[in-house]
Amino acid sequence: MRILGLDPGLATLGYGCIEVHRDTCQVWDFGVITTSADLPTGDRLQSLYNDLHTLIPTLQPDVVALERLFFYKMSHTIGVAQARGVILLVLSQLHCPLLELTPPQVKQALTGYGNASKIEVQQAVQRELHLSTLPQPDDAADALAIALTASRHCGHIDG
Repeated sequence: MRILGLDPGLATLGYGCIEVHRDTCQVWDFGVITTSADLPTGDRLQSLYNDLHTLIPTLQPDVVALERLFFYKMSHTIGVAQARGVILLVLSQLHCPLLELTPPQVKQALTGYGNASKIEVQQAVQRELHLSTLPQPDDAADALAIALTASRHCGHIDG
């Protein structure tokens, strides 16, 4: 099973794709989609839309896991919500099964502690995916964490 994790953001959208084989997970691909703050919001959202319409068919995930809005600094909430809307639209258009997870669910699943630090989550991702270094950038590492958590919740996927 191939799982694509997405960490939504207007400036930086992280993605991490893993392949699950019985009891093991391997990295398929990870990275970020970025948009320039110099562009109008509509153009940035269009860029995310276009890039996701290219990325998702290329990765061919069986399931997409998306971070659910939980709590953000107010200045970032609107941009993240707008990016999530674009992501949800693209996933619907591409008929991708979806699993939404909150940050505490991801932290709990990977570290055993719902208030784990970012570095603790990154170290768990590095350990579970047998990576030689911490995955970077942070948004891609978060997306890999979301994908790993989804691999443990596959019985609860909406599609």
